[in-house]
Amino acid sequence: MQAELEALGESVDPVRLERAEAAARPRISRRLLRETEGDGQQIFAAYIEEVLGQLLRLDGGLSARPEVLAAQLVPILRAPGQTQRLWSRVLPGIPQALSRLVDAGFRLVAVSNSDGTVESGLRDQDLRRFFGPVVDSALVGYEKPDPRIFEHALRVSGAEPETTLHAGDLYDADVLGARAAGIHPALLDPFDDWPDVDCQRFRDVSELQAALCAARKEEPGDA
Repeated sequence: MQAELEALGESVDPVRLERAEAAARPRISRRLLRETEGDGQQIFAAYIEEVLGQLLRLDGGLSARPEVLAAQLVPILRAPGQTQRLWSRVLPGIPQALSRLVDAGFRLVAVSNSDGTVESGLRDQDLRRFFGPVVDSALVGYEKPDPRIFEHALRVSGAEPETTLHAGDLYDADVLGARAAGIHPALLDPFDDWPDVDCQRFRDVSELQAALCAARKEEPGDA
């Protein structure tokens, strides 16, 4: 996003952009997943607009309105083959946290609303080795929060819902969807943007990993 915004003449601080994306998630969750009824193009456009709106609130550095910039960015970012440009940054500590979870005996499954490229993206970033099944909504035909995508993940992994936890970063898609399938939910909330939600929150995957491994030591068993 930073590169394409700069190509449009907008100078953007990547740290501010990252913060804006996280701050936009509660609004994205409410606005997109409840109001657009699964229209992928509309959801993505609204997502980009919300991120830019939060960026404008943070530093006021945009010269064009968020909706105008979003209209220009969406065709570029949604073009065939561009998905992994947008969703390919490995956050600090992720490989180490995943490795510790696997070493502790947890079985990991990736469940993503995507376009069929999740598995190749994980492989390109050297993260595929930590996961068993990879469930991509474009391939299975259901998107979060539809409980059927979680039920599919349970079937292909052989897991039971009562001993499974799903962690994601959008309340409506990840928490409500997991609960509808009988799975325990957790929300990743790096900047405390979701203070009032009714589920466990973790700053990042490393904090989640530490909590799971500590609980595993106290109560051994499959997870």
